[in-house]
Amino acid sequence: MKHHYIWILCFLLYGCSKETPQPVTISPNTSTYYFPSASSWEMMNPASLNWNTTALNEVYTYLQQKNTKAFIILKNGKIVAEKYFGTFTADSNWQWASAGKTMTALLVGIAQEQGILNINHKTSQYIGTGWTSLPLAKENLITIKHQLTMTTGLDDGVTDNHCTTPDCLQYKADAGQRWAYHNAPYTLLDRVIEKASGLTYNQYFQQKIRDRIGMNGLWIKLGYNNVYFSNARSMARFGLLLLAKGKWNDTPILADTNYLAAQINSSQTINPSYGYLTWLNGKSSYMLPTLQFSFNGSLVPNAPADLYAALGKDDQKIYVVPSQGLVVIRMGESAGQSQLALSSFDNELWGKLKAAGVF
Repeated sequence: MKHHYIWILCFLLYGCSKETPQPVTISPNTSTYYFPSASSWEMMNPASLNWNTTALNEVYTYLQQKNTKAFIILKNGKIVAEKYFGTFTADSNWQWASAGKTMTALLVGIAQEQGILNINHKTSQYIGTGWTSLPLAKENLITIKHQLTMTTGLDDGVTDNHCTTPDCLQYKADAGQRWAYHNAPYTLLDRVIEKASGLTYNQYFQQKIRDRIGMNGLWIKLGYNNVYFSNARSMARFGLLLLAKGKWNDTPILADTNYLAAQINSSQTINPSYGYLTWLNGKSSYMLPTLQFSFNGSLVPNAPADLYAALGKDDQKIYVVPSQGLVVIRMGESAGQSQLALSSFDNELWGKLKAAGVF
């Protein structure tokens, strides 16, 4: 698999609080944010923000020990910290894994704003009936919104929960009655967008997001999964787009503030720490992938309560903190605790960032 990733990267070079949860609101004002050009990105000295540079260097040491390849901190859009480890450079590309889910959610919002789909419509309206093994009446309960919120009711306990063929998509509960981190229904959003737009997923994404904000990268099929690969600065550009509430400079990439607000607030009551394919901090409880019980408290207790995040396997991270104007990026191999999107690494890292005065 590592050799496969290397080939892909070469190709791409050329191409627990109990506070009452508060909803994150969307404001149209993005005038306080800096947006990089295609060729340059303004930087700030951490000392100018009164950050503890000694403690920040300790963060870098910690990250290196945790198999990190790239790390970036943006403050109001400007780069305050940017580190690469080992042979990884600013031009190197790496997988986003499930951190790409949040980008798909934003793309669904763009498609809805364009009028080519409606998230409250049943999925079969776009990809046809028989896409699951469910009786038609049960299949037709599943909407695009259920795919966005991990509440399709399809069984994530099948042998391969990445498998998107009908025989792998089996009934567990009615749509909306159960939260489960299930990759296959998410992946099928690609097909929904393709059918709605008449374009390939890469074409639609490039037109609507990538090329408009100056990212590099490509969605590549790995087995059943569709995985995004890019450099770290492209990941930071997407984080800045989220921070700027769907705008890039004065250009609206997604103008629907209601959809944006829904994406970064609790999408259902079963797991309040999950929005539209986006993880949320500061809620009263959370659920984790593969498990069917709730934990009391916040997702990342050491982090600001309004943090939300795109999280991927092996600790691919896009953290956004609106109250602090922060975007924090981490790419690399697994930090060691878990291969899942969430691990104790999240809380450890934010504890160290707090000690460095980042917030």
